Amino acid sequence: MSVFESSILKSFLAQQVISRIRRNHGLEHATLHVLAEKNAARSMGGHSNPSGFWLVADIPTEEIQEAVREALRRLRAGERHLAVHPGCGTNFATAGTMAGLAGVVGMWGVGARKRDKLERLPLVATLATLALIFAQPFGNVLQKHITTSGDPGDMEIVEITFTQRGRVKAHRVITRG
Repeated sequence: MSVFESSILKSFLAQQVISRIRRNHGLEHATLHVLAEKNAARSMGGHSNPSGFWLVADIPTEEIQEAVREALRRLRAGERHLAVHPGCGTNFATAGTMAGLAGVVGMWGVGARKRDKLERLPLVATLATLALIFAQPFGNVLQKHITTSGDPGDMEIVEITFTQRGRVKAHRVITRG
């Protein structure tokens, strides 16, 4: 295999891994939406990877299994919006990055004097607040087009298992396809 062919193969495999993560991430979010319809007051979270995702929640395994199947069914039926979730880490990373950059921009041009920096704090606070306002819809756009996929394709649910470490209860959802 030539270096060029090897490079193409590595690129193809990387794209496949990213596609699996995005689809698993979308199914994770859709599952969280379905679970929230029945468990609005419960705290839940998740983490996706190429082989599936984790759901951290104190919810019976049977209910998790039903929710995962319903989420997959609804995504396949065209409810692609379920792949975007307001509690996604993408939104938090977007908000933090944008607010941090706004703070840097607000401090530009400040001399070494402490007084100059203090005088700019209202500007920095205003810019950071505006950044946070714009970050919410931008984070959702990033989810929709980059970090999740609402198209599960030929994804199948292979296994759902329960684990507990201390007081933390979690379910591992394994997928393929």
